[in-house]
Amino acid sequence: MQDAAGHVHAFLEKEHPRQEAFLAELVRTPSDNPPGACAPHAERAAALLEALGFTVERHPVPQNLVRTSGMASATNLLVRHRFGDGGPVIALNAHGDVVPPGEGWTHDPYGAEIVDGWMYGRGVAVSKSDFATYAWALLALQALDRPLNGAVELHFTYDEEVGGEIGPAWLLAQGISKPDYAIGAGFSYAVVNAHNGCLHLEVQVDGRSAHAAMPHTGVDALEAASAVLSALYRWRKGLSARVSAIEGIGSPQLTVGLIEGGINTNVVPDRVIFRLDRRMIPEENPAAVEIELRQVIAEAAETFSPARVSVRRILLAEPLLPLAGGQALTDALCRRATEIMGEPVVAKGVPLYTDGRHYAAAGIPTVLYGAGPHTIQEANAHRADERLLLSDLHKATEVITLTLADLLGEGTA
Repeated sequence: MQDAAGHVHAFLEKEHPRQEAFLAELVRTPSDNPPGACAPHAERAAALLEALGFTVERHPVPQNLVRTSGMASATNLLVRHRFGDGGPVIALNAHGDVVPPGEGWTHDPYGAEIVDGWMYGRGVAVSKSDFATYAWALLALQALDRPLNGAVELHFTYDEEVGGEIGPAWLLAQGISKPDYAIGAGFSYAVVNAHNGCLHLEVQVDGRSAHAAMPHTGVDALEAASAVLSALYRWRKGLSARVSAIEGIGSPQLTVGLIEGGINTNVVPDRVIFRLDRRMIPEENPAAVEIELRQVIAEAAETFSPARVSVRRILLAEPLLPLAGGQALTDALCRRATEIMGEPVVAKGVPLYTDGRHYAAAGIPTVLYGAGPHTIQEANAHRADERLLLSDLHKATEVITLTLADLLGEGTA
């Protein structure tokens, strides 16, 4: 396979316009989550994949599970290709659901506009880009004409923004796929083998409404909620003292990202609900984290005993850590990425959480690698003017192709 890199580069270079057009069409097709009506995007993606010559399996998620996840519709897509007898099955996973655009855009969030080599649009970096990365890596591998043993699967799912339970976790639990390795959507200048966990809690504060002219006759839920929020904000200052030993992870974080409540301006609010996001470093125990957080809330609530405070868990995402048997995958990606990206690419952690954890939870060695810049800030991920440098898309596709060839090739891993 001495000239494999040259063959792959030549094939993919000719495919750049078609790959970019494929990605642009995915960006132009909305898949915001919420509201989570993602089945139409999956159907459009399936049609585009079939136009490339792939056989696409459509796996609609049962509607009761979709509703439980807070979504309207979801269909998981699978493409499978076997290259020879034996060998590992390697799954490549990217998600097609995206956060809503929000405000502040200077480019059409569904326009896929290209400016100075950057494509702009919601989801272009996280992670519709890796639909294109992984699809063209498989096309390039098919065109390589080398003896390979094993199989590649493309897993394109649609619920990462709400936890991944009806995407990768469902596919694995149903036995639809049983891969030996997994590569999840990521960025081009690091191989991610660890990431944070995440706990989402919903806090509900119930009081009693009253006329604003006589507020003492009611129980002000907002005042009680403010006391709980103040306690949480004081408590989170101590999180900076907890630092992960894994490069790239940093400290735990706490954010209150959503709040609603009240009846009208002239009414004492009878209910306030807010949701918080607690990012956990890999060294933390998720159960202990939840106990500690609930205790902070309960102690603050005691100072407003007339109000009732209840806590409900919305999401618990386990951290990702390296698994035994995954070093060959990590080493191959680091080696090929260093060659192609033109700078040292090493394994490290990120302070995010991803669908990769579902594969790891099933005992499948998992790392993250795909198309994207050095940092999520550079990509404007989850912000206005999300963007992707198309040269990174092209290079990352070469990295994935050659890594797969290494792992599936006879005596070349």
